[in-house]
Amino acid sequence: MSIKTDSLEASFLNHVCEQKLALTIFLVNGVKLQGTITWVDANSMLLSREGHSQLVYKHAISTIMPNSPVEIAVA
Repeated sequence: MSIKTDSLEASFLNHVCEQKLALTIFLVNGVKLQGTITWVDANSMLLSREGHSQLVYKHAISTIMPNSPVEIAVA
């Protein structure tokens, strides 16, 4: 699912979601999550790994780090 906004965050999340890129998400409490983002909306995202899904609220995220380099064009 795509976020319909014109921002770096939206461009980045749409790109990693559409490309099914593996990534690591660090939460503000230090927890490390790994997987691919399969759904994104204004407040949350769905992270999937090995057949399991986790709903992650954006306010709980500190850092999103793709496992490989990402190049996106922001208009």
